[in-house]
Amino acid sequence: MSELITAELVDLGLSAETKEAAARSLAERMVALGRVTDLDGFLADVAAREAQMPTGLDGGIGIPHCRSAHVTEPTLAFGRSASGVDFGAPDGPADLIFLIAAPTGGDADHLMILSSLARHLMDEAFTGALRSATEPERAAALIRGGEPAAPAPAPAAPFRIVAVTSCPTGIAHTYMAAESLEKAGKAAGVVVSVETQGSAGFERLDPQVVADADGVILAHDVEVREKERFAGKPIVDVGVKAGINRPAELIAEVREKAGRGDASAPARSTAPMDRHSMDKDRDEADGFGARLRKWLMTGVSYMVPFVAAGGLLIALAFAIGGYTIDKAPSVAEHFVWTESTSWAALFFQVGGVAFGFLVPVLAGFIAYGMADRPGLVPGFVGGAVALTINAGFLGGLIAGLLAGAVVMAIQRAGIPPVLRGIMPVVVIPLVSSAVVGFLMFLVVGKPVAALQKALTDWLSGLSGANAVILGVVLGLMMCFDLGGPLNKVAYAFAVGGLAHPNEGSLKVMAAVMAAGMVPPLAMALATTVRGRLFTRTERENGKAAWVLGASFITEGAIPFAAADPLRVIPSAMAGGAVTGALSMAFGCSLRAPHGGIFVVPLIGQPLLYLLAVASGTAVTAALVILLKGFRATHATSAARPGEAKATVAAN
Repeated sequence: MSELITAELVDLGLSAETKEAAARSLAERMVALGRVTDLDGFLADVAAREAQMPTGLDGGIGIPHCRSAHVTEPTLAFGRSASGVDFGAPDGPADLIFLIAAPTGGDADHLMILSSLARHLMDEAFTGALRSATEPERAAALIRGGEPAAPAPAPAAPFRIVAVTSCPTGIAHTYMAAESLEKAGKAAGVVVSVETQGSAGFERLDPQVVADADGVILAHDVEVREKERFAGKPIVDVGVKAGINRPAELIAEVREKAGRGDASAPARSTAPMDRHSMDKDRDEADGFGARLRKWLMTGVSYMVPFVAAGGLLIALAFAIGGYTIDKAPSVAEHFVWTESTSWAALFFQVGGVAFGFLVPVLAGFIAYGMADRPGLVPGFVGGAVALTINAGFLGGLIAGLLAGAVVMAIQRAGIPPVLRGIMPVVVIPLVSSAVVGFLMFLVVGKPVAALQKALTDWLSGLSGANAVILGVVLGLMMCFDLGGPLNKVAYAFAVGGLAHPNEGSLKVMAAVMAAGMVPPLAMALATTVRGRLFTRTERENGKAAWVLGASFITEGAIPFAAADPLRVIPSAMAGGAVTGALSMAFGCSLRAPHGGIFVVPLIGQPLLYLLAVASGTAVTAALVILLKGFRATHATSAARPGEAKATVAAN
């Protein structure tokens, strides 16, 4: 029994996605050591045992096992999976996988291995030690019983991590990443405290919790607010999708950094001027493209609430008062409490005021993402100038980038100590606003305004094949990264058109929202129609996806894409392209920037719009079912030659 398992039979980074692939990967290690003589024959025996009853256990455990004529001595191989492998356990996939091989006639050995392993697996300290083991030798020794799973005295204080999650809209990605990190921390025996910087604001982590933390994970696509709190601690800084897709790896990485003694730069005393020194390492590590994306997404994240409030109020005004309500006099001069048209005029005018902030807010917070608070004033000023010269949404983007760049240049200049106290209050706002105003009015403003006008005119005349092609492109963008940067670019393009609505821009908004609803609705449909192709967890996520898809929250499909990206993402893109094309071909229009099926009364050609959404949903669901079904069929057929060989040997 002392040689039941060795370090060569341990795989702490098992990458298999299916139980068949997991068994093959571990069995290959047995073959390499001469403990299995016929790989395919042995795997056929494992598959035959698996067909009798699932070998998954609660707690993330999988124990495929068999007696086989192809085994030379009792052997156990162990694999640890970061993503999990479905072995049919009621609580979901297994991350700890034990492949047990016993020779034919070795019933006593087989039972002894199973019973000994079962006793160990009831000890949470044992499974926790396996999940945290960093060396194969350590894992093998734990399984053999050569090392205690936990020290005899009271356990040491757990490793503590604080995390911040945020995404451009602060809705789905933010909270999904938080949940993934918390679950992975629990599985690894690590205390994870997450601060979600969402669209509804954020509740700061307790300062004592931050002080006690051994490491920090920042999973974000926009700038983390009050990042200086974490200075001096080991930090893993990644995009929000990494927090969703590979939380266990992030936890392992921050623990490794803490073990090496790595830490971020300590906080300094002059807070307004030290932002760049704190972010220096990150800026040097990231390429310009990554930083540009984060700056733009920061601006979009702060702009979205204005889009939602203003757009929905304007849409509601049109629904109540008709499309001539924009001609109504100011409600400050004429308002009758009992007249619906007065209320419609009120909603329209309040919504118009909210929409008037779109470009300044976008520019201001792009600059904020680049240069922190000193960037706000020149950013807002540049955005306001963009509105004044009719440079629109594109002008806001340019103004924000210019403002951030100007402030960053000023901050890098050598400043005499005597002036540092007035820099953030007087010097930076004064100089940067003057420079940005000059550039926007006299240098870049007019060319950008001409480009914005050309884009608006192009959208106004959009029809026929050109409209359908644009619908396809927007549908592909909305469904490629499911709420990520490309999705947000398409959405921002559509929302920018609502600032100066015309027939073409309203069609674009309709196509974008329709395509964005497809992925979660399709996954919900697929899990309903062919539930056996999905894990229990995915079937539960499918129920929530109905509501998320109907509400135009594309991120509802992320759990499915994370588990099976090569099948889900292309399928979603195909369905999104179909829906975008049909919406444009049908001439559907939309004045609201959000709302899903709840704003159908505000949609032009509502029945055809629903048909477009249903068509794309059906296409995506059918493709996902087809591709997943093909994988299942292929896996079964791959096991059949081995099964036939085993049957012949038995006879």
